[in-house]
Amino acid sequence: MLTAEQEQQIVQQILDGDKEKYALLVREHQETVANLCYKLVGNKLDVDEVTQQVFIELYTALPRFRHASRLSTFIYSITVNIVAKMIKRDRRIVSYDPVVADPLTERMDSREDQMLKEEQTRLLHQAIGKLKHEQRTALVLYTFNDFSYNDIAEVMQVSLAKVESLIFRAKKNLKKMLTP
Repeated sequence: MLTAEQEQQIVQQILDGDKEKYALLVREHQETVANLCYKLVGNKLDVDEVTQQVFIELYTALPRFRHASRLSTFIYSITVNIVAKMIKRDRRIVSYDPVVADPLTERMDSREDQMLKEEQTRLLHQAIGKLKHEQRTALVLYTFNDFSYNDIAEVMQVSLAKVESLIFRAKKNLKKMLTP
């Protein structure tokens, strides 16, 4: 992981015309962007498309990066905005691709336990996919990416109070959907 100072130097080198440094930046952040995309859009085909769009947008947005925050926060903001536009444009409901392995699924001792865990994971992903986009985004950033509420507010460009409300409502809605 690059330090903030290293990121600042790399961004400046890219702005000065060193395109090879941009490839380094992409390699550094590609996996985390793809993971976030998967958690927000739910299937592998969209992940590839959105990840590519993020890095195209990042290249054109780099001159606007002011180093007030980490570059990863700036990249996550771009990712969240692109996903939101895609979902709105296509009027799609997020659905998780069951073929793609969930990194959270752990190996279980018995086949029965494994099947139960897979079913619970499928139901959880299905429920997360039904959340409103803002709730899903805040919850994913908080739960799966370990972002603080302040970082989420910065990425989503909303107030801290709104982040607290979004996460609270997301958890409440998930509980409603998952409680028999």
